[in-house]
Formats: sequence, structure tokens, C-alpha cells
Amino acid sequence: PSPKVRGTHPDCSVVLHFQEREVECLERIQSESQTPALPRQEGCPTEWDGVSCWPALPLGQSRAVACPDILNVFKKSKGLIQRNCTEWGWSLPSPPYHSACQLETLGSNNDTEAKARHFVTMKVLYTCGYSTSMAALLLAIGIFSCFRKLHCTRNSIHIHFFTSFILRGAAVFIKDSVLFSDESIDHCTMSTVTCKAAITFFQYSVLANFYWLLVEGLYLQTLLLLTFTCDRSYTWAYILIGWGVPMVTVGVWVLTRLQYDNHGCWDDYSSLYWWVIKAPILLAIFVNFLIFLNVTRMLAQKIRCPDLSKTHKQQYMRLTKSTLLLIPLFGVHYVVFALFPRHVGVDARLYFELVLGSYQGFLVALLYCFLNGEVQAEIRRNWGKWQRSMESNVFNLATQDFTA
Repeated sequence: PSPKVRGTHPDCSVVLHFQEREVECLERIQSESQTPALPRQEGCPTEWDGVSCWPALPLGQSRAVACPDILNVFKKSKGLIQRNCTEWGWSLPSPPYHSACQLETLGSNNDTEAKARHFVTMKVLYTCGYSTSMAALLLAIGIFSCFRKLHCTRNSIHIHFFTSFILRGAAVFIKDSVLFSDESIDHCTMSTVTCKAAITFFQYSVLANFYWLLVEGLYLQTLLLLTFTCDRSYTWAYILIGWGVPMVTVGVWVLTRLQYDNHGCWDDYSSLYWWVIKAPILLAIFVNFLIFLNVTRMLAQKIRCPDLSKTHKQQYMRLTKSTLLLIPLFGVHYVVFALFPRHVGVDARLYFELVLGSYQGFLVALLYCFLNGEVQAEIRRNWGKWQRSMESNVFNLATQDFTA
């Protein structure tokens, strides 16, 4: 296969291979039709049967071809398919392709329908997950924005982190609507600006999500080093890391694809250029893991300190809990799957990345906002203040009605 086929998504490589062979065969047929006519000779013209190109053959003769090499992806076979040139034209392939090339292992119609139902179920699950996460994250952003006492660098970073999750969920919905809304679209050859823009936005949102997780780890370490000082001097540095690094990375990736690999919809994870995206993600996860180990060490030292006040010890204990709860969000599954080929553990990969990954935003909102004691206290305080205000208004109205 040509480099174009090798660089495509594995599921589409077979389709594109046969499309290229068909183009070559049709060009051969057109070339033969334009050559000067030879003395009339009975026979069968060159023909494309959907799998192989059969060169012209005189009447009464036969020809045999081997199974296409690309089918060795499914099962290695050295079978031969034969066709005869009869007075009625080309005979049917004998034996049939599925028998000669041993393709029965591809599965029956029932297997195909079962797989289709499985993917539909998975899509429903991750759609519910991302919808739930986005609703929870929007509510959490509203809570942090509405209450003045919650305005600080720490919660500002949380808001950016929440936003990255919202963008990731929106990118998934946009990608699905562009790629899979119309079943008549040939996804293997789809190469539109809209399609590439959707994939680019998706890659940016994924990168931003990992880098804001890195910022959360950096800020947690900074808090310990600065002894809980809310220093806004680092805010712009955090923003540059969280939004700027993904922007530069995706820009380099887009330019690389435009220059060297501008085919398809850019959703092929088997291409070498995919490492332009994968390497920065793995770097962020690795750095975050080192930060996690360092933060755990620093917390253990501070908690064991006998001169530590009770207030500071409680603050450190809260940080310890939040750090330990962040472990599932450090992208451990991403590292595990990144070390294996894309075709290994497909079902487990889809389940972790789509289904469980879709609920990460909800878990983040739960840990950083809804279960946050500071947030709960502020909500209770404002709720009590609102209740007293309402009671006062009702009392004033009743007094005015009585005096009137």
C-alpha cells in the first residue's frame, strides 16, 4: 500500500486500498479504450469486480489471481481465485473471495448488528455522562462566580479547569454531529474543512484539559511552598500553561498535517504525526505524577511536625484528601493505553475513554465545589441571609397592612 493508506485510520485502510486499486483499474480500462482498435478478437475486456482488476482475456481462457495482500490484516491466506472468459463474458469468481481468502471470521450479520447495538449503547452512555458533567460544571462555575468570598486564585484556577472539561464535552458533541450525523457519509474519505476543524477543536480541548490538570498540580505544590498565600502573580503563568501550550501544540500539529499528511479528516491515530499531540499529553501526565509524589512527601512532613498548629494541620489534611482523590484524574489509563497499539484492548479503551471519561467533569465539580466545606458554608450563610431578608419583608408587609 501507498503511504496514504499506511497513514490512515486502521478501520479505513482496507477501504482506501480498494478505492486506489479501483482507480488504477479504471484508468487502465480508459487507456485501453483509447488505443487504436486491433483486428477483432473475441474475448473479455478488462474488468473491476470490486476486489481485483481482471486484465483482458481471449475467449475460452482462464486467469487466476491471489487474495489481495490487504486482506492479510484479517487472516493470512494464499488462496487463488479463478475466472473464465466465456461467450457470455467473465464467469463468477471461483471459489468466492470469502471462501478462498478465508474471510468467514469477519462475522455474520448478527455479529455486525450486535456490534452496532453495542456502540449505540456506548454512545448513549457517554452522551449522558458528558451532559451530566457539563450541567454540574456550569452550576459549579456559577457558584464560584456569584459569591464574592469565593473569589481567589485557587477558585479561579478551578473555573478554568471546569471550562476545559466543558469544552471537551462540547467538542465530543460537535465531532459526533460532524462525523456521524449522516450515515450516508463515507467517513473513510471525508476530508472537509468543517471535519478537520471539528477534530482540531477536539484535540485542543483534550490538551487544554490535561494541562489545566497540570496547573492544578502546580498550584497545589505552590500553596505548600508559599504556606497558603494566595499570590496572583502566578495567574498569567498558569493561564499561559493551561491555554497557551495547547494552542501552540495544536498549531504545530495543524501545520504539520497541512504540509505532510493532509488527507482524510485528521482523525487517524496510527499516523506518526499523532505524536505531536500525544507526546505533550504524556509529558503533562508525567510531570503531574512527579508533582503528586512531591506533594505527598511535603504533606507527610508537615503533618508530622509537632509544632504545627491545629488550624494548619486541618488545612493540610484537606489538601491530603483532595490530592488522593485526584489520583483517578492523573490520566493513568491514558498512559497504559498509550504504550499499546491502537488495536489492542479496543473495548476497554473505548469504555475508559468514552464512558468513564465522560463522568470525570462531574467528579471534578463534586470534589472541588459541591463537597467543598468553604463553598457549603458560603451557600448556607447566603441562604440564611436570604431567608432572614424574606422574613423581614413579609413582616414589613404585614405591619403595613395592619396599620393601614
